Amino acid sequence: MTDESTLTEARPPVRHWPALDLPGSQFDPVLAELMAEGPVTRIQLPNGEGWAWLVTRYDDVRRVANDPRFSREAVMDKQVTRLAPHFIPDRGAVGFLDPPDHTRLRRSVAPAFTAKGVERVREKARVMLDELVAELVRGGPPADLTGAVLSPFPIAVICEVMGVPAGDRHSMHVWTQLILSSAHGKEVSERAKREMAAYFSDLIGLRENSTGEDVTSLLGAALGRGEVTLEQATGLAVLLQIGGEAVTANSGQLFYLLLTRPDLVERLRAEPGIRPQAIDELLRYIPHRNAVGLSRIALEDVGIGGVRIRAGDAVYISYLAANRDPEVFPDPDTIDFSRCPNPHVAFGFGPHYCPGGILARLEQELLTDALLDRLPGLRLAVPPDQVFFRKGALIRGPEALPVTW
Repeated sequence: MTDESTLTEARPPVRHWPALDLPGSQFDPVLAELMAEGPVTRIQLPNGEGWAWLVTRYDDVRRVANDPRFSREAVMDKQVTRLAPHFIPDRGAVGFLDPPDHTRLRRSVAPAFTAKGVERVREKARVMLDELVAELVRGGPPADLTGAVLSPFPIAVICEVMGVPAGDRHSMHVWTQLILSSAHGKEVSERAKREMAAYFSDLIGLRENSTGEDVTSLLGAALGRGEVTLEQATGLAVLLQIGGEAVTANSGQLFYLLLTRPDLVERLRAEPGIRPQAIDELLRYIPHRNAVGLSRIALEDVGIGGVRIRAGDAVYISYLAANRDPEVFPDPDTIDFSRCPNPHVAFGFGPHYCPGGILARLEQELLTDALLDRLPGLRLAVPPDQVFFRKGALIRGPEALPVTW
């Protein structure tokens, strides 16, 4: 329990946090400064209104993420400072639900994302990846690794898990890119979100009472049993589809790091047994997003990091900062494949923990094995500073990754 007598009523100054387009895997310098200023600071993001608390220390981040006194659902009734001009909460969307409603909705698709459920798609994922790598090899170097493999592979896998027919993958990719970017403006992003939602609404409706194991079939079955509404099922499907494609950006950063650090690549080739552990360390290290994600609202006064957060205050937590907490990860700015334990929070924590964590690890392991083993000479075809990262993207990753072998 927090000792109320030790809480400070003083509020730190509000720091403006711009939407930076950072090169490579550079850690956000503003976030680094905020971490140095204290475990709990105040920020103002480029859009929305007002200011919000920012929590950066590992233990505090996990506590806020798992504490029912910090509500996602309450954001619906507040004007909150935010990174993107869109990403305005939709009432009933799973990302803005609290338990028990959030728990009930996620339970409907849980079988698709358990270890058993993910194992169901392993062999098909491996076959799809083998075909993509074979096509890359046939085309010969130089090639864009993102366009040839790192983008189509996660799209194919998440569409397989979702139950989206192969012919509709391209539409899903286009919608996702528009939703995850602020570069095209709020209206374009919101229209893409509506179009994807309409697609999933039709697909789930067609699969009502289904016995299939893919996500839309599971949602259709839950809809038929009256456990979820069509609006709730559609919102969850959109969220899962978008999240599944984030593997493209993460993989782009992962291979950018490896190909600019030959020592890391050589160790992974020499010691294939350490690859799962190495991937976990890279997931900890990679700054996979810009700034922060979704906010929460304090439902009552709560002490965090020695600061009293008042009821009604908006609160953000930074998983990127938590993954660089030196109290938990000694020498956090160093990539250490032998780091153990490695309790990173790259997939979040608490009720809103990313349901696709097991699937994302599977994809990263398959990609690492296929590309390092089948292309032993794989290297960048351009200097590192000529690998350009997407601008205006909420999830960070290279536009293209030119490689040769």
